[in-house]
Parts: sequence; C-alpha cells; structure tokens
Amino acid sequence: MRINRIQHDITVLADELEVPGIGHLPVNAYVLHAAEPVVVDTGLSLPDRGFMTALSAVVDPADVEWIWLTHPDRDHTGSLFDLLDAAPNAKLITTFAGLGIMSCARPVPMNRVYLLNPGQSLDVGDRRLTAFRPPLFDNPSTVGFYDERSESCFTSDCFGAPMPSAELATADDVGYTPPEEIRAAQHLWAAVDSPWVHVVDERKYLATVSAMRTFDPRRILSTHLPPARGRTSENWDMLADAPHAAPFVGPDQAALEQMLASFEP
Repeated sequence: MRINRIQHDITVLADELEVPGIGHLPVNAYVLHAAEPVVVDTGLSLPDRGFMTALSAVVDPADVEWIWLTHPDRDHTGSLFDLLDAAPNAKLITTFAGLGIMSCARPVPMNRVYLLNPGQSLDVGDRRLTAFRPPLFDNPSTVGFYDERSESCFTSDCFGAPMPSAELATADDVGYTPPEEIRAAQHLWAAVDSPWVHVVDERKYLATVSAMRTFDPRRILSTHLPPARGRTSENWDMLADAPHAAPFVGPDQAALEQMLASFEP
C-alpha cells in the first residue's frame, strides 16, 4: 500500500489488485483531514494489505470522527470493523440499503451508524460534504460526495480504470498514463462494473452526468482511478460516451481451462 498526500487536507491510501486479462485495478481509500477527520472506505477484504498501518501513519485512528462508506462491496470494507474498534467515537456513514447489506454478513452497531441519502449534506467542522449518487455504480447503496472546501468529488467506483502496471495504479496522479489509454480503460471498467449502462434510458442517464457536473470540481477522486486533477472535461465526455462503448464479455469455461493448462505444475 502506498501513501500519497495529494494536497494538505487529502491523503490517498493507494492499493491495487491485479485482474488477469484486464490489468491492475486501483483500490483507493482516502483520509480527508477536516476539522472532524473523515476516512473514505477501508480497503480490500484480503489478508495482509496493511490498511490500518498505513492509516495510522497519517492520522491517529482514535481521532477519526467519520467513516464514509461509499458502498459495502468487499473491496471497500476490508478494515471497516478494525477501524470502528480503533476509532470509538467515529460514526459510520451509509444508507439504509447499505446497512442492510452489511448486516447480512456481520451485525453493525446501530449506535455507530449515520444514515445519509443522496442530496443531503453533512457538516464536518470546517466544510460541508454533499452526498450524491454517481452516474456509474455497481451497488444500489453507492453514495459519493462533493467536498466544497477542497473542490473535490469523491466518486466511489465511477471513473475507475484498470491500469497497465501496479506502479501506475498506485500513482499520485492519473496523468502519468496517456489520456487515450485512460479513456479506453474507463470504458472497459464501465462495461465490467456497470453493464446496465448499455441498456439504460440514455436521456435519464445523461441527466445524472449533468447533475454531477454542476459541482464543477477541480479534482475527481475515484476509488478505482489515480487522482485526476484538472481533467474534468474529458471525464464528463467519457461518461457521456459510456453507453456506446463495447459491452464486456468475460472468459468462459473453455478459456479458463486453456489458461489453467498453460500454468506450470
């Protein structure tokens, strides 16, 4: 895991996961160094990823007051309960649906929960965070937010892209990869993660893109893309074109057997 302090009040805890045949998927969590510190997502649900160690290097977990869970998929909840234990005063921000999904695997202490819906806002001491549902998502409880002070959009899976290498996946800026490669990878990820985009009512979908554009963010912070600063226009265009990108068709059993046969004993 790599620690990237991208500005004075935002730190990225950058991890990655290699997906055979697709690339290295960034898996980011964030620390928003607000007056009431906010941790955004808690990393992969795999052993020995070092999330709590990395987090402790940038903020005392006991000082964390908010844990913003963009959605309860297992690549976002890896250290959730470890962090709840280490941050006894922190509230877990989620939705009613997100709480229900998490409760199917492990009880969530209700006195630690703060339910927040898209369109609502939260004051974290020195700034206001406005919740929204990103245009692309793979979980019905997904909620990102716009931080008015840093002018940053935290967008969950939306804008994600598998990268060519682990180093690029954990970079402190997406600009190290050529824009045309990023756009193609983002459309691939959109087809993998949000396959409904190919059959959606395009007029209604584009309305969600327009709604997000009204924030006019300086920086887009996806959980599956290196930080993107000053590239909002091309990202809006990417979203608008996503319904027309090629649908993703994964390997079938014959391809799996061929791949396994190529491995050395």
